[in-house]
Amino acid sequence: MRGALGGPRVLLRRLREVMAEQISAQDRLDKIVVLIAANMVAEVCSVYVLRVDQTLELYATEGLNRDAVHQTVLSVDEGLVGHVAREAESLALSDAQAHPEFSYRPETGEEIYNSFLGVPILRAGNTLGVLVVQNRARRTYTEEEIEALQTTAMVLAEMIASGELTALARPGAEPAVRRPLHLKGVGLADALGLGHAVLHEPRVKVTNVIADDVQRETHRLDAAIGKLRHAIDKMLEDDGLAKSGEHRDILEAYRMFAHDRGWMHKMREAVLSGLTAEGAVERVQSDTRARMMRASDPYLRERLHDLDDLANRLLRELLGHAPGPDRDSLPENAILVARNMSPAALLDYDRTRIRGLVLEEGGTTSHVTIVARALGIAAVGQVDNITGLADSGDPMIVDGQAGEVHLRPPGDVEEAYAEKVRFRARRQAQYAALRTRPSVTKDGVHIALHLNAGLVVDLPHIAETGAAGIGLFRTELQFMIASAFPRISEQLKLYRAVLDAAGERPVTFRTLDIGGDKVLPYMRTVEEENPALGWRAIRLGLDRPGLLRSQVRALLRAGAGRDLRLMFPMVAAVEEFDSARAIVERELTHLRKHGHGLPERVFVGAMVEVPSLLFQLDEILTRADFLSVGSNDLVQFLFAADRSNVRVADRFDPLSPPALRAFRMVAEAGARAGKPITLCGELASRPLEAIALAALGYRSLSLSPAAVGPVKAALLELDVGAARKVLLPLLEDRTGIAHIRDALRTFAETTGVPL
Repeated sequence: MRGALGGPRVLLRRLREVMAEQISAQDRLDKIVVLIAANMVAEVCSVYVLRVDQTLELYATEGLNRDAVHQTVLSVDEGLVGHVAREAESLALSDAQAHPEFSYRPETGEEIYNSFLGVPILRAGNTLGVLVVQNRARRTYTEEEIEALQTTAMVLAEMIASGELTALARPGAEPAVRRPLHLKGVGLADALGLGHAVLHEPRVKVTNVIADDVQRETHRLDAAIGKLRHAIDKMLEDDGLAKSGEHRDILEAYRMFAHDRGWMHKMREAVLSGLTAEGAVERVQSDTRARMMRASDPYLRERLHDLDDLANRLLRELLGHAPGPDRDSLPENAILVARNMSPAALLDYDRTRIRGLVLEEGGTTSHVTIVARALGIAAVGQVDNITGLADSGDPMIVDGQAGEVHLRPPGDVEEAYAEKVRFRARRQAQYAALRTRPSVTKDGVHIALHLNAGLVVDLPHIAETGAAGIGLFRTELQFMIASAFPRISEQLKLYRAVLDAAGERPVTFRTLDIGGDKVLPYMRTVEEENPALGWRAIRLGLDRPGLLRSQVRALLRAGAGRDLRLMFPMVAAVEEFDSARAIVERELTHLRKHGHGLPERVFVGAMVEVPSLLFQLDEILTRADFLSVGSNDLVQFLFAADRSNVRVADRFDPLSPPALRAFRMVAEAGARAGKPITLCGELASRPLEAIALAALGYRSLSLSPAAVGPVKAALLELDVGAARKVLLPLLEDRTGIAHIRDALRTFAETTGVPL
């Protein structure tokens, strides 16, 4: 590289000295552009900062007219500087004025300069500004010079991100790094959350980017990469992993990235230019992230997550940081931010401090969504790049109903949402007034509303909502939040507490439904290509009878002297139900033999979640005391659409003829057999869907606590007979174009049913 003052290493050392001086932000910027221009033998060096209004303001210059500083403002769609900001890529030209995007601003006096080199100022892949050097002569900038300017831009990125330049900005024209953002996603849990961001997998913050000893930094980088590669190789050698399959391919791709020579070469080059090892990792990953975020290919976007994770692992190796936030020091109003999250990971946090959850992925029926609803947490999913946009501590508002997230909201937005919170409180008070009213429709049909629950914190909701009981108690949540397998005594204590809280109201316990994305931290994970269709729920329980027997024993002892209802999940064949019921009978015999108190009556049911059971309804109903429809999984399997896959989770409408015909089959089979049928999936938690279920013949629904008020308000104004006349003919429509959702919405609006 051409350099008057000794190359990029000397430049970085001098920049560090300037950064340490106790001077104003403007003086610091002015000194920086002078140093860069001298080091690169450039006649011009300019810094443009991206503002909240998405324009670029000239903040400092050496060589152009200094009166233009803070006066020249460019659109991101204007000129060569706008091109660099928009594309987040460097641009080197020997004849800038010949470029079709060249834009001339007379106040800058740059018409005499021909050569142009601009690099984006990046942080976490997001553009914060543009750094430019120019020369009169038509010269070609070398790769080494481009690399040196990109390295220098890192120092400016940290200066901008620190907020130091905010004091130089006019109101409404502050640097965009801290700009308010209004982001759209998909509402997962209908609630409002106001608080501060907590990154579930926080980015490692690099504070020291300028190296003292380049050779030492090279050794540190090589050693960290060696440890990272060894860890990945060890994962692949694990005997617990199958030797082939989709998961194996993913890990192999992961290893390929870790051994990529291009990745390694770029980081080494960055170190040799004067950066620390961690500074080099961050710079290379920020450049890569900026390019891949702008890619339209979904495969490339998916690989970005792999590279982000790889870079974070490498940074933790270099800096010795523990992966994840300190769960013991959460703020009182935490908004969790993550790419995705398992239910166990969410339950690992102090739930009293969590106000919201924001995910880059996440589907409306994924298990983490269900847990968020159970906890009353506002949740929004499919928010693009939220883990790159949010910093820990950022103010956030999560609107789970609208599917919107406000990051660093301005005061007027905060006040508007504060009023919205007050309005929701008034509406909840109106719903609370319905608590003691029987859930009877206008034409006299009684529809029992039960709760979905799974934690001790859910128990007060029984009295608060006036629910008829607990229609689904998810027993696996106790296992997921425990550090070791809960003993029978611990299970017994929980189940008795649930029954005591319910009093005379019925409680239906679902036996362990683990597997898929619901894993126990202390139980060895079995890698499967299709975990939703694999070894989970009743299948796991029957293959591990000791596990199922201990739980059934605890449930039977807890139910001593009262009625007990338990059901088995994911039953695909009557033989599975027979085997599970036999375990119940065996445990009853054991308890009777050892003098333990027994339940007055034991009702044993099955969940209808697997489509094969739809064709064994008459057979299962001769064996089961009741059935409960798990609409989340049943719809997932009916349409072969993984509910945790955001690309297909919402592709099919449960208010469509195929799904509703399946629901009707179960309701009609129950009526023929004289056996009670409940629907306990998330479908029942939405008023419009509850109307459809009532019209199909369901007289018992189990829903999230927050949904009891809205659903009861709708049912109280519903004429079930009239709804049937609207819905049933649409189910017989053979044209394939029936718009059931629209028809039911119109019916509700015209008959005064609140939605």
